[in-house]
Amino acid sequence: MAEASRLEGDVGAYESIAARSADAAVMWELAQSESDEGAASEAAAEVDALEAEIERLEVLSLLGGEYDDHPAILEIHAGEGGTDSQDWAEMLLRMYTRWAEQNGFKTQLIEATDGDEAGLKGATLTVEGRHAYGLLSAERGVHRLVRISPFDSAKRRHTSFASVDVTPEVQDDVEVEIDPDDLRVDTYRSSGAGGQHVNVTDSAVRITHLPTGIVVSCQNERSQMQNRAVAMRILKSRLLQRAMEERAKELAALSGEKMGIGFGSQIRSYVLHPYQMVKDHRTSLEVGNVQGVLDGDVQRFIEAELRRRAQEEHG
Repeated sequence: MAEASRLEGDVGAYESIAARSADAAVMWELAQSESDEGAASEAAAEVDALEAEIERLEVLSLLGGEYDDHPAILEIHAGEGGTDSQDWAEMLLRMYTRWAEQNGFKTQLIEATDGDEAGLKGATLTVEGRHAYGLLSAERGVHRLVRISPFDSAKRRHTSFASVDVTPEVQDDVEVEIDPDDLRVDTYRSSGAGGQHVNVTDSAVRITHLPTGIVVSCQNERSQMQNRAVAMRILKSRLLQRAMEERAKELAALSGEKMGIGFGSQIRSYVLHPYQMVKDHRTSLEVGNVQGVLDGDVQRFIEAELRRRAQEEHG
């Protein structure tokens, strides 16, 4: 039923564009025959809107990967830069949360670790919605911020780094076997972002998968049992990604190249001083409205990277 609903949505989007195109053509013909400037302007505006909608659907048509339609698990980690990088990690979490809201996705903060003075050392967010993983996979990498540091009394310019990792969330139709003997489960008191809504008991859960060394945590649910269930779901997703990386060459692209969280490894730079610009180093796309991007206007970067990937894959 879920697959039928998705297909119905795809067909419906095409039929809507076809009908609107026919209406715009009729409106344009009437405007020309009657020299109606108002109708001509209305028809032109509709054509512009249709072009934007077609471009959006063209991008979605590129998302045919095995897990592109799955929910996404987005992890953000502060890198080089101390307190500034921890603040930058929190800014990125806000940016992606805003992007998700603007695009109709549902988010849930699973775990967040407060920074030493401000911001976050790391955070894990789940994003649910059509093509969530396929879209957000374009954001995997190191993000660089250049600005006058609000934490520097001398008001000097600082460069901060944070990494973004994206994993497809395991669905019920995907089997991932885990031996209970391979797990170490630790409990601790919830704290940090999201912890204010949980009981002040040892309800937070940290699970270590001993064979791989993968560690996942959850502290945002109200009980230890709920936190454990969410942590296990994330662990299965991480193990799934690991299996994909070890599998066929084409699926290895899902994990991307692992790089250090510092100079020379960034996929995108956000410059607030001495000028204002966001530049993606993979696609060379530049945007001058930095605040707009930080407020969630990330879609154009995602689409540009998906187009670049498609062009690279097909020569």
